[in-house]
Amino acid sequence: MLSAPENLSEEEQEELRRELAKVEEEIQTLSQVLAAKERHLADIKRKLGISSLQELKQNIAKGWQDVTATSAYRKTSETLTQAGQKASAAFSSVGSVITKKLEDVKLQAFSHSFSIRSIQHSISMPAMRNSSTFKSFEEKVENLKSKVGGTKPAGGDFGEVLNSTSATSAMSTETPLEPTEQSP
Repeated sequence: MLSAPENLSEEEQEELRRELAKVEEEIQTLSQVLAAKERHLADIKRKLGISSLQELKQNIAKGWQDVTATSAYRKTSETLTQAGQKASAAFSSVGSVITKKLEDVKLQAFSHSFSIRSIQHSISMPAMRNSSTFKSFEEKVENLKSKVGGTKPAGGDFGEVLNSTSATSAMSTETPLEPTEQSP
């Protein structure tokens, strides 16, 4: 049993015990009233055909509506939409440049003789790298890279990557191929 505080008289302690019992009784009564109200609520929902799943769906829909109404969500959504549009435009531009370059390479290859050696030479990396079309393509890629990523990747800049690719492809094409004859 708890010891009585020294500064309370017997009468004060008895008064506090009566008050404690009264508060506990009120809590019990309120719990019973709450339970009865919850049963009544469940009965009304059952009669209306509202299930727990429907209630959950409504709560989720309401929560999502509240989230989408915030200014932070709207700003984020607008920013992501703009970024998507810019990325789409950039990729479209890069695709156009690649298509044009491939057409130029194709025209260059067929304007010379039809031998495999001349085709290899006309599309070699150094020759391609010095063309105006390639320089334009390189500028657009660098521009896109700076807009999207901002900083250089650990692998170096675009030119360094191309130079290493060029050196690798030059090593693999050192064995000369026999020229083929053009068929009418």
